Amino acid sequence: MTVRIREHGEPPDTRNRLGSGMEQFHHPRPVCTGVGNGLRPTPQRVRLLAGLTGRILEIGAGDGIKLTCFPAGLDEIVLVEPDPFLRAAAQTPAAGVSTPVCILDGTPTRLPVPDSSCDAVICSLVLCCVVRPEATLSEVRRVLRPGGELRFYEHQRSGSPVVSLIEVMAGPLWARVCGGCRPASDVVAAIGRAGFGIERLDRVPFRRVSHVLGVARPE
Repeated sequence: MTVRIREHGEPPDTRNRLGSGMEQFHHPRPVCTGVGNGLRPTPQRVRLLAGLTGRILEIGAGDGIKLTCFPAGLDEIVLVEPDPFLRAAAQTPAAGVSTPVCILDGTPTRLPVPDSSCDAVICSLVLCCVVRPEATLSEVRRVLRPGGELRFYEHQRSGSPVVSLIEVMAGPLWARVCGGCRPASDVVAAIGRAGFGIERLDRVPFRRVSHVLGVARPE
C-alpha cells in the first residue's frame, strides 16, 4: 500500500471514527450505508465507480472514506483536495486500501496532474458548486487520456417548471449554506457545451431533489 501526501504534519487520528463517510465536506452525504463490518457503498457510489480501470482521479476528498468504495485492481487513485485538514483526514482510510493512493493539493480548475494522465475523472457534487463549471470541465478534458471517462453525480435542474422556479429562488440561500451549491444548475448542458458526449445518463432523485448520474467522454 502506497500513500503519498504532499504536505507535512501529523493527520488527525480517525481510526476509531471511520463511519459512513461523505461525498464532499460541503455536502456530507454518506458514501456508505450500514454500520461496522456491514458498511457498504451506497447504490449511487456503486454505479458511479462500476467498471473503472487504470488511474482514477476524484475531485474532492470528503473525509477519505470514499476510498474504501473503489473497485479493486486499479493502478492508482488520485484525490485532489484544496483543504489541508481534509487531505490529512484522508490519510487513515487511504492506508487501509490495497490500491496506491495519492492525495494532492489542488482545485477543480487547477488539477495538479499531467496532461492525458488519467483513465477517468470522478465529479461528485462538484460541478453544481463551482463558479465556472466550464473551467473545471476544461481541466477534466486536459487530464483524461484518449478514450477516458468523466463519471459524474450532480445536482441537476428539475424538469418541472414549478420545482425549477423554487430551485432558482432558493438558490442564493442554498449556496451560502451548502458551499456554493446551486441546485438549479444545468450540469448536463454544461457538460455538452464543454465538448463531452454523454454516454449514460440517469436521473436519481435524492430526498426529492433532482440529481443526475452518468458517464461522458470527450468528443
